[in-house]
Amino acid sequence: RDAEGNMTPLPKPSVDTGMGLERLAAVLQGVHSNYEIDLFRGLIRAAAEATGTDDLESKSLRVIADHIRSSAFLVVDGVLPGNEGRGYVLRRIIRRAIRHGYQLGQREPFFYKLVDALDEQMGEAYPELTRAREHVKRVLRVEEERFAETIEHGMRILEEAIDALSGKVIPGEVLFKLYDTYGFPLDLTADIARERGLEVDEAGFEREMAAQRERARAASQFGMQQQASVALEGVTDFTGYERLEDQSTVVALFRDGEPVDHLEAGEQGMVILDRTPFYAESGGQVGDAGVLLANGVRFEVEDTQKQGGAVFGHLGRLVEGRLGLGDRVRAQVDQERRRAIALNHSATHLLHAALRRVLGEHVQQKGSLVEAARLRFDFSHFEPVSRDQLEEIERLVNAEIRANHPVETRIMSLEDAKAVGAMALFGEKYDEQVRVLRMGDFSIELCGGTHVGATGDIGLFKITLESGIASGVRRIEAVTGDAAVRWVQQDEDRLLGIAGLLNCGREEVVDKASKLLEQNRRLEKDLQQLQAKLAAAAGSDLADQAVAVDGIKVLAARVEGV
Repeated sequence: RDAEGNMTPLPKPSVDTGMGLERLAAVLQGVHSNYEIDLFRGLIRAAAEATGTDDLESKSLRVIADHIRSSAFLVVDGVLPGNEGRGYVLRRIIRRAIRHGYQLGQREPFFYKLVDALDEQMGEAYPELTRAREHVKRVLRVEEERFAETIEHGMRILEEAIDALSGKVIPGEVLFKLYDTYGFPLDLTADIARERGLEVDEAGFEREMAAQRERARAASQFGMQQQASVALEGVTDFTGYERLEDQSTVVALFRDGEPVDHLEAGEQGMVILDRTPFYAESGGQVGDAGVLLANGVRFEVEDTQKQGGAVFGHLGRLVEGRLGLGDRVRAQVDQERRRAIALNHSATHLLHAALRRVLGEHVQQKGSLVEAARLRFDFSHFEPVSRDQLEEIERLVNAEIRANHPVETRIMSLEDAKAVGAMALFGEKYDEQVRVLRMGDFSIELCGGTHVGATGDIGLFKITLESGIASGVRRIEAVTGDAAVRWVQQDEDRLLGIAGLLNCGREEVVDKASKLLEQNRRLEKDLQQLQAKLAAAAGSDLADQAVAVDGIKVLAARVEGV
């Protein structure tokens, strides 16, 4: 049926009978349940062995066998456990399986071991499973170990809450505590409740969730709120891809979020122009700064933000003159700042591509910040990035910088962009026409930001920090260009300073520091032994000084250094 309600015959008519492949297999194999077919029999036996269970008819074994298949193929398709979207679906499946293993008495990680049995059953038909087998096992094991740290405490809290119930409903605050503190998805707690003949207060849980979201929203409202965001119609003509300076006309002015017809010197406000070279914050890239100039007028732009989606607001302070509606101004972007931002944005694309090559195709961007001083990139990954991996990522990015590939941009349809292999962010909404950024054959992405002309312009790329910011999400911070050179020089200065303190060459620092720490540990141990001997000797001498008081030996003394 189309938008007008017209019905169009299907090119291949079919009837949905509900007769899936597993049910067909059950009929052909003469069994009465999907769980009795050869595929599931093998997985159930493997689950029984992994959990130490003899009862092959156990419902928990069936759940585990079903969930290892679902979990493994989700990971093969690039999904990682997370707290939202499809990642949360995967996490719920994994944790439900782990809980059933816990119910069978298994307290050690077991779920990931079933990947081998699954591969034996399905690897021939799905070779992508065989190729990704070790990756799938690592992902499941990390998630299993993470949940194992909290499941015992969570189950104890739940058991205590059930014992304290006066009715048949587990309260919403208990459900929320299990979710927020111990990682129990609501449906997992609901499963346990059903097994006990109980119900869960879903409405109460949702109220607790809403209250948490409100607390988070209130906490996030900080920083400079120079102007309230205003809803404006129209489109600002952005010319910043081609130039950093342009002649423009003032079409709107705001002070304290309210429209005005002019700004006086010393006032803060927001200026709307008909056209601008200033990039408005978007896609993780911060907004441009600079100045708006006219005869006797100087407005210092501190930030550029989109208002209503397509109108660019220049936020700042009028330091000279009087600026009014209809005035012509010369809009000048801070060139050095823009250049530094462009270096970091282009390096972010190279970093993304390098991460996927080193860590795997499951890596997806989860957030970014591109500013003049540094870049920050958040991505999906299930464990800390090792030192060797970081060095390989850094090496790959710098190799692409030295290759000095031209950075090419093209406007094309979204379908054409996907056809040439352009990477898009999962869940992001795009227009029909998109901007594709290409750096040789190493990186092709959709991007509306500002970039260098060639990768060689970046100069140098240096990772400064790798950390975890959420379950299944890692963060890398890095610097480029002159900032990277300064970082390396400062690191060198620190190393030379340590070498000076240790009175050795810089290549000997690690060995010398290790020996010094080992010597310190030995001395601390010797000191503890000596103090124990002194205390024992002092105690022996003092025993002779004890006096009898009403038949009881009493000793009073002051002992130093023990």
